[in-house]
Amino acid sequence: MKQVLFLTLVLLQPLFAAPEDSLVRINSTIQTFSASQPWEKTPPRSRRGLGALLPGNRILTTAAMAADSIYIELQSADSTKTVPAKVSAIDYEANLALLVPDSDPGFLKELKAIELAPPAKPGDEINLLQLETNGEPHATNGTIRSMELLSTFVNGRFFLCYTVKASMQTSGNSFTLPAYSGDKLTGILTSYDSKDQISDVISVDIISAFLKDASDGSYEGFPSLGVGVTTTEDPHFRGWLKLPEDKGGLYVTRILPGGSGDKAGLKKGDVILSVSGFPIDRRGYFKHPEYGTLYWPHLVRGGPAMGAQVPIEILRDGQPRKIEVALTKAPLPLLPTHRHDEAPPFLIKGGLVFQELSKPYLEAFGKDWTTRAPLNLLDVLSNPEDYEEGRRRVVVLTRVVATEATIGYDRLGSQIIKSVNGKPVAGLPELAAALEKTPASGIHIIETDEEPYQVFLDEYLSDQVDSDLLKRGLPMLKRLYEVK
Repeated sequence: MKQVLFLTLVLLQPLFAAPEDSLVRINSTIQTFSASQPWEKTPPRSRRGLGALLPGNRILTTAAMAADSIYIELQSADSTKTVPAKVSAIDYEANLALLVPDSDPGFLKELKAIELAPPAKPGDEINLLQLETNGEPHATNGTIRSMELLSTFVNGRFFLCYTVKASMQTSGNSFTLPAYSGDKLTGILTSYDSKDQISDVISVDIISAFLKDASDGSYEGFPSLGVGVTTTEDPHFRGWLKLPEDKGGLYVTRILPGGSGDKAGLKKGDVILSVSGFPIDRRGYFKHPEYGTLYWPHLVRGGPAMGAQVPIEILRDGQPRKIEVALTKAPLPLLPTHRHDEAPPFLIKGGLVFQELSKPYLEAFGKDWTTRAPLNLLDVLSNPEDYEEGRRRVVVLTRVVATEATIGYDRLGSQIIKSVNGKPVAGLPELAAALEKTPASGIHIIETDEEPYQVFLDEYLSDQVDSDLLKRGLPMLKRLYEVK
């Protein structure tokens, strides 16, 4: 009898690893480029967090832990063993990253991989796992209050997250934490508000889609409709659009060239009434059968894979229409929203410093950058369609180094470049090519969007200045990317 009882106990042991058996400490050294002097890097800084071990020695964490990293190290719970790691897949917009050991898995072989939990819903309880300094796990129980689309890393990119009510204690390595439902992984914590005791946790729905895409070793990313929209709450606006009272809808203000909507025939002025059969209300929300009220982008980024056909009902000139959209990735924007893991391009000629305008460049003007950054550059962010014709990127004369070639221009800055020697500037490569050709007069004429409207640059003097700048320690005069 004793032997039979022993066998029964063995069979009743849990089949899956305990959540704490999958925890991995992550130490990242991060270094970014200077926005004002893109040939230099800012001082390195450290970031610490926790990841979850998945099958195949893959560690799931946030993109914020891996972006701009110059070194990543995986560490055991007791901090006695380490393994260097590298990024296998990363999505800055969804704020997710997969790490793999850069050599022998080492201590990872002693851990147990975790499986993903099924989708959660409001009211479900989850555990947020931390590690104390001594390696002991510490779990905080929380309840999912709601499901919301949040922007957790790249501003303006919204993905399904849980808002979790939980009273967390301060422990080591809490920049980001795995969240568990029972013995399975259900999300990744990205932020915690100690005052309101609210945590933002990336949902398992988004994690599942990310892992499925990354499973073949070639990550594509989440699809996009490629449109700009505004609400239809104003009754006078609705009357002008001929929108029935029982319909909601989002007014299409912009179509991104080459995007999914553009290819499907969506036009500026259309009103999106429904996506995949879900009616969109006047503010851009729809009713999800499990999660409640959600913001409409989830119908594009929360379920359909790249290449999926999505039915969309629109109102055009007061008449209802139905179109099918083949979802693709968003086209490259005129103004990049981020430059993570990308050295910013630039060009120095005679002391004139040219850069491609990006949102990180604008944000470098400080906490109040939306009011402190130059108005002409902020206008590009607000109205990119006014600058798209003939451009891939907006090239800006960001600053002027006082040299023999820039006398009289030393106070210039934040000038949008329109042309060089009569040739339109579509991007930095075109600017560089134009400045490499010596004009007959020996003087380059650079046309800008504001006074003085024309900058005259002596070719001979600028070449001398460039040589002197390199001799004085400037590491390089340009960083360009090929035109794709």
